[in-house]
Amino acid sequence: MYGCQQQLIYTDDSTKAVLEFICSEVNKLSNCAIYYCRQMYFKAHKYVSNYELDEIMKSNLHFKALRSAVAQQACHKVGESFKSYQKLAKLYREGKLKNKPKLPSYKRRNGLTVLSYPARWLKVVDGQIKFTLGKQVKAWFGIDSFTLPMPSNLDFKDIKEVRILPRNRCFYAEFVYKQKEVESNLNQSNILCLDPGLNNFLTGVSTTGKSFIIDGKKVKSMNQWYNKKVASIKKGFAQNYWNDELAALSEKRNRQFRDFRNKTARFIVNWCLNNNVGTIVHGWNEGIKNGSKMSKKVNQEFVTIPNAIIKNRIEQLATQYGIRFITQEESYTSQSNFLANDELPTFGEKEDAVSEVASDTSAVRSERKPRFTGKRGKRIKGKLNNLGRGGYLTDNGIFLNSDCLGAANLLRKQAITQLENVSLAKVTSGVLSHPHRYDMFKNLTKSYRIRCYKTRLKPVL
Repeated sequence: MYGCQQQLIYTDDSTKAVLEFICSEVNKLSNCAIYYCRQMYFKAHKYVSNYELDEIMKSNLHFKALRSAVAQQACHKVGESFKSYQKLAKLYREGKLKNKPKLPSYKRRNGLTVLSYPARWLKVVDGQIKFTLGKQVKAWFGIDSFTLPMPSNLDFKDIKEVRILPRNRCFYAEFVYKQKEVESNLNQSNILCLDPGLNNFLTGVSTTGKSFIIDGKKVKSMNQWYNKKVASIKKGFAQNYWNDELAALSEKRNRQFRDFRNKTARFIVNWCLNNNVGTIVHGWNEGIKNGSKMSKKVNQEFVTIPNAIIKNRIEQLATQYGIRFITQEESYTSQSNFLANDELPTFGEKEDAVSEVASDTSAVRSERKPRFTGKRGKRIKGKLNNLGRGGYLTDNGIFLNSDCLGAANLLRKQAITQLENVSLAKVTSGVLSHPHRYDMFKNLTKSYRIRCYKTRLKPVL
């Protein structure tokens, strides 16, 4: 298993000039390789292998300007992208893929592209990692290498690759390293269900009888502030206008989101370790943001927040610690009454089934919408719900948190379809109505903030 760590590069003018040069050469070389692969596809309907691409590009001026290993890595990335297109196109022709794939397109002209250095071409000198440059660069500029600081928390022997990432006029060094495997004896019959949202960014309900909410108001506020500032700066300019101020704003926002993503994933995994939970079920609807038809304000708040990146980070960290990760379709989960065991249909399935057997339009219309015993909304029966907009009133007059209800119904959906021997006895009305709220930007206890190896876990040497 491999992990990666990013580190902002603080450089002087000479090192920055070198990084800009080699990243621009990688960008130009990638465009040349893409052009060749596209022309071979259009004229001969042939996909070029990595070896053939290396042989063709060896005579390219941009290939010679780079270290051979770096140039080959750039060409191989192009070759892999066309291989992926080939596989996706085959799935599309077989009807197994909904959206038609597109051929890899060219990179932005005069842009900067990520470059990769395999570890075998690197060495550490006085605490600095030495990156060698090509012979052509030495002949042109008299420079044969540059150095970057070695991270103090990593062992150089574990590093497999170092990437230089140009982003918003900054440079990052990304270290890909081998992680130690961890044996886990967590109880996989204990399940944590996560329901994604906006103000309540993630709501968790567990079969152990505990629930919590990760607050998302700060994230929404940061995103709203960023959109307003960008709109103000771009006013009167073209849509693709960009300057140093916009780059600085984007970089600040991205760093805040990365911080929130990592803290959230660490909190979730540490919560599972502390409560002996061996399975995470994450609610997820594929394509939920594509063609979103909510209000303009909600679209701006919801669509631009990277929920998928956070989900993937939780999955990555959970897998490292031996926690099973499952995604579950979540339609109607916040409307169905968990306590009354209401039906849990999948969106679209009932409508299609009814349309096939019923010829009367009125009958189809009456059967399309599922009926539930509870009600959700800000005002219920003329009374203001003490849980606010996210309240849910059951048929017995019990107020529940609708996001906790959604997480509990995710658990019920998963138990019906895939998981066996799942006990829901501890998921009571108290669990669904009084979740503990956590703010990732405020002080958390040490056990939820740091990387931990509990007594249930031991590294495999």
